[in-house]
Amino acid sequence: MKKISITILFAAASLSVQSQTDTMATAPCATPLEVVKTFLTAYMQKDHKTFVDLLHPDVVWEQPGDNTVSGIKKSKVELLQMGARMSALSLKTLRLNYVQYFSPSGNNVVCILHWTAAQPTGKILDIRNVDVYTVENGKITHAKIYSEDVDKENVFWGQH
Repeated sequence: MKKISITILFAAASLSVQSQTDTMATAPCATPLEVVKTFLTAYMQKDHKTFVDLLHPDVVWEQPGDNTVSGIKKSKVELLQMGARMSALSLKTLRLNYVQYFSPSGNNVVCILHWTAAQPTGKILDIRNVDVYTVENGKITHAKIYSEDVDKENVFWGQH
């Protein structure tokens, strides 16, 4: 009888630990800053699943300039299409090299991002952006991107 009760207690404890682990893995990040840091780190580490999971399905993304990737994207699908176009145009050389984070204000997080990319034509992109992310319920719902040099980006990405 003692053996049975010990086995049952052990099984219950295992289920409890497993349940807590599953909850932690699927729970949204606690703060907007944590969401943005996780999002950008996932991008840098090529963790596509985490990166995509942190975007709200109806995310609004404002990409500056007058080029083939600029404009307002109004969904996760449109944003990922823009990313695929950027990857193709740069022959997958587009890199986020570093991020400088600033203290969040409410549900907004501001950061400076340094990007580089190259094209076979010899065009080089070496630029910083200031990004402002809005986070609601653990998902990025809005991003407004400010370019250090929109003209340089227009040349690199190709004007409309």
